[in-house]
Formats: sequence, C-alpha cells, structure tokens
Amino acid sequence: MTSEAPPPRKAMRGPVVTISATYGAGGGVVGPAVAAALAVAFLDRAVPGAVAGRIGCSLDEALQRDDRAPGGLERLLAGAVRLPTVTLGSVDTAFVGTVNDEGRLLYDHEFVEQTELVIGEVAHTGGVVLGRAGAIVLADHPTALHVRLDGDREARLLLARELWEAGGSTEGGGSTAGPPTARARDDNDRARAAYVRRFYRTDAAAPRHYHVMLDSTLLSLEACTDIIVRAARDRAAGKSS
Repeated sequence: MTSEAPPPRKAMRGPVVTISATYGAGGGVVGPAVAAALAVAFLDRAVPGAVAGRIGCSLDEALQRDDRAPGGLERLLAGAVRLPTVTLGSVDTAFVGTVNDEGRLLYDHEFVEQTELVIGEVAHTGGVVLGRAGAIVLADHPTALHVRLDGDREARLLLARELWEAGGSTEGGGSTAGPPTARARDDNDRARAAYVRRFYRTDAAAPRHYHVMLDSTLLSLEACTDIIVRAARDRAAGKSS
C-alpha cells in the first residue's frame, strides 16, 4: 500500500509594503525599520543599480533619473524641457542623451519601466519599497499595504535636520551633502511629485492611493513603524488565506 504524496506547498511570500514619503517625513528611517521587523528586503538605493544593469548604462546615469537621488529628477526635468518629445502610449517622453552599452539612444521612460520591473519582483517575494510610485505600480497587488508619510512643511524640515544631526544622513541618500535646507525640501518635494505626475498622470498625495496616511512629524518614527508593521501583517493575514 502506498500513500499519496502530499500536495506541493505554496511558496511563502512575505508582506509587501510601499511607502511614499515627502522630504523630512522619515521614510529613510521608517522604511528600513519596517523591513527589518517584517524580515523582508528593503528597496531604495539598490533600485538604481538594478535598473542600470538591466538597461546597460552607468549607475550615475540611472541615478539621474531616480526619484530619490539628490537633484536627479530635477536634472532630468530641466533637460526634458529643452529636448524633443514623443508620445509612447499615454506618456510623453523625451530623448535624454544617454546611450546603452550598444550605443542605442535611451528614453527616460525606459528607466521608469525597468524600475517598475524591479518593484514588481517584490510582489512575489515580499519587501518594502520606498518611493518610486510604488503604491501605483503595485496598486493591484492583493495584499500590499500602501502608506503615505507626510506632515507640516516646517516640521518636516526640523525632523530632517534632527535626523541629519543624529546620523549624518540626508533625504535621498548621501552623507556628503550639507544639512537639510528649505530649498532642498521644496526641490525634493517638487521632484517627487513631478515623477508621479509625469509618468503616471496622477497626484502622489491623493488619499485614494494609500491604505494608511501618517503625520510623522506628530507621531514618533517608532510609532509610525509599529503602526505600519501591524497593518502590514493584518492585511497580509486577512487576504492570503
């Protein structure tokens, strides 16, 4: 008498969280903390490197088209004003003067498409994605939790300065830049909003994109982390059975 083999077990997938954060809202602190608590990968600075490898361009060129690189998108948007555009699908895109390893001229939308593919991989393994319109890219994911961190403009600048003084890090990465300034806040807020508006034709701050919206200037970053972790586990458990 032989027993039937047990049915194959489904691969375990960790929780999926996207975090949209304005400048100084603490996304660079909350994101890694949430990922660590959920035991999943954190996607932020690794994204441009993966995109560069897929496209066949330099890391610096990918960083210049990444929404979280200091001044990166601003350079893209400033250059696009002076460059001819074409319409591919519903997205107006510009020649960006960058070529891949084979000498083919690249469009800025190609960087966005490859970024989407990198983010999409999180849907199969679990992870925390910071920025890059993650809530829109993974809008149809059945168990993902989409979070928005924001707060008063001046309060965010104060928080950014506190975080910089405590750890020497700045919004968007890079410890060599000086302390956070009002201009940096405004430029980064504008660039991140423009990324979503230009490539996805929507408002990054619209509540309809998120399950949870937190004022991280009124709540501690630890409290924000705890809320997100609990909500992510609750959503995953409620939808995965």
